[in-house]
Amino acid sequence: MSITLPDLLAAGGLNLTRHGSAPLSDRPIQWVAVTELEDPSPFLGGGEVVLTTGLRHSSAAAQRRFVQSVDKAGALGIGFGTGLSHGTVPGPLLAEADRRDLPVFEVPYDTPFMALGKLVADSLSAEHVTHLHQLLSAHQVLAEALLSGKGLPRLLTELSRLVGAEVALFQYGAPVFATAQPDSSWRRIPVSTGMRDRCTLAIAEPFVQPDVVAYASSLIGVELSNQAARRASSRKVTGQLLGDVVEGRLAGADAAVRLRSAGIDTSQRLLILLVEAASGQVRGLPALPLPAMFDGAPTGVYGKRLAVVVPASDGPRLAEALSSFLFGAGLTAKVGVGGAYTEPAGLRWSYYEAREALQRGAAVNEPERLSLTSLLMAGRDVPLADLAAEALGPLEAFDNRHGAQLLPTLDTYLALNGSVAAVAADLNLHRNTVRYRLAQIAELTGYDPAVTADRVHLFLALSVRRLGG
Repeated sequence: MSITLPDLLAAGGLNLTRHGSAPLSDRPIQWVAVTELEDPSPFLGGGEVVLTTGLRHSSAAAQRRFVQSVDKAGALGIGFGTGLSHGTVPGPLLAEADRRDLPVFEVPYDTPFMALGKLVADSLSAEHVTHLHQLLSAHQVLAEALLSGKGLPRLLTELSRLVGAEVALFQYGAPVFATAQPDSSWRRIPVSTGMRDRCTLAIAEPFVQPDVVAYASSLIGVELSNQAARRASSRKVTGQLLGDVVEGRLAGADAAVRLRSAGIDTSQRLLILLVEAASGQVRGLPALPLPAMFDGAPTGVYGKRLAVVVPASDGPRLAEALSSFLFGAGLTAKVGVGGAYTEPAGLRWSYYEAREALQRGAAVNEPERLSLTSLLMAGRDVPLADLAAEALGPLEAFDNRHGAQLLPTLDTYLALNGSVAAVAADLNLHRNTVRYRLAQIAELTGYDPAVTADRVHLFLALSVRRLGG
């Protein structure tokens, strides 16, 4: 244990004598400094016992200035060695020390200053060794807690016990685990995970063993990083399986068996929640952790979207919860909700409904009846991607070369039911300009937007293009 000034004065064999009336501090002594300087304050860090023989303090003014300097540096007391330059503790020095509540004690000639220094150094060394043993023991406890199979909850519970305070862990703004409900007075400590996840460890104050907290933070960061890697790998595999079902490459009993191995029981009524993030945030979807209510819900990344398979009865509630989480996590994302079905074919329909729902652009998009476009896209033998490329490719190329805005004009024309006047007003163009662009579209594609059959063809091509088919 660290030694205090009362401990030092009571130590046997040193024969130290206390002088004056200043109270003794119970703060641990940080070091013993020996000096004969008139102003030692630049060389003191606070918390020391300062030893001197007063060799340069022959005048009362010098003695007072010495006390003022030591007090200014935050020392705990002055040990004055007698029998050399002074036979007793000088009166002016003692009076100034009493005035400043700075303790003074006499070190007799027979007691070397080194004896005091060795006593304090030995106590500091013993305290350091004890601290290291405690720290290593705490490290072992935390590592074993993490490897026990109970993961972060066990680690955080042990951390709370070791630091004597409640703790909570947050990731993407959502609570991961907490031993108590945190408030604004808790200290927030950032945890590095290698992701932009705003991971924070919150600890109620006061707490002990800050070195243990630092080690726990590093363990938490490594564990969350490993969890993210495992999620990304699992979602890649599940996403490939969902893709096989959606694309029609896997169906019937074989699909049911494969889906069941991924935790998707298609004998139950299930639906798909489909998350579409902004282009700059898509890369975060494979590793994105979800709130605790989604524990056990199969997830996969397919077509740059995160698919979450949930029971039909919980669909609306979970869709809202997922949207709220995404918003709190700082993601610009929307959720498409598919219909509830059984069987692998039902999962396929739910996916298409969720994907089409996303086109409405709300935070949460409920399913509606599939459009003709999505129905056709669900039949993978219909070459809709080729249709879209054949019809719209020439327009896209022409727009890229000349900035002619033919594709936006066509899209607006179809959305406004073929009204040239409405298109002109919406795009702030002259009607003749709209007619000229429609003529260019007919010439480049071979499909005349004014003809019903051709208009349906172009509408399907644009729809496929929007849906990413």
